[in-house]
Amino acid sequence: MATIVPLAAAIADLVRDGDTIAMEGFTHLIPFAAGHEIVRQRRADLTLVRMTPDVIFDQLIGMGCARKLIFSWGGNPGVGSLHRLRDAVEQGWPRPLEIEEHSHAGMANRYVAGASGLPFAVLRGYVGTDLAAQTPTIKPIACPFTGEVLTAVPALNPDVGIIHAQQADRHGNVQLWGLVGVQKEAVLASHRSIVTVEEIVDELELRPNAVVLPTWVVDAVCPVPDGAHPSFAIGYSTRDNDFYKEWDAISRDRDTFTTWMRANVLETAG
Repeated sequence: MATIVPLAAAIADLVRDGDTIAMEGFTHLIPFAAGHEIVRQRRADLTLVRMTPDVIFDQLIGMGCARKLIFSWGGNPGVGSLHRLRDAVEQGWPRPLEIEEHSHAGMANRYVAGASGLPFAVLRGYVGTDLAAQTPTIKPIACPFTGEVLTAVPALNPDVGIIHAQQADRHGNVQLWGLVGVQKEAVLASHRSIVTVEEIVDELELRPNAVVLPTWVVDAVCPVPDGAHPSFAIGYSTRDNDFYKEWDAISRDRDTFTTWMRANVLETAG
């Protein structure tokens, strides 16, 4: 059953050094506040998992929190490269970063397999790419019924799944809506879960295209208004496009990046 706690307490209790951490959100509802709290609490040796790592993972990687990244696309949306990610992969700064690259479909199916209690997922994918030659967790498998050669990918079962949502009620039931990605699957596949929300309400009002996560699949609910900034939460906030453009210059230089993170994350209360 979910407990409603401050974000700092949830990270302290549920996120440990060496954990595999999934932080999902599609275009909006990206859990930036939770990522910043992980940085403030100096978590290290993390394996970061996200279908589309963007600025929040650039920040975690640049602050030395990560040893490995599992992903299917990485970049600053609408702008360009993630410079801290590239620096870690190419130059080993601030520490070497191992990468495990998949397709979007492969990552989504890995979460579904993890949420379903299956050891792996099977899909018609990766054909025409060289990902299988680069990523050891992509393997051919023959269909036992037709003999067709398909692709198998191992289930994802992160230690902690972290998402942002619009609302939770006072019992810890969570509702998110709008551009929904694999947040539900990431939470269900994870051993522990943290959901930051825009607000706590007395009762959830069901909405079209909404996902409801019942309290018994969530460990901690943390009220964090604007917890997705600079991304957005439909119905609550808009995307800070200027920030994403500014991040390109901030993140290009190691010293500029470190100064910005110290002033805007490390010295800011969670």
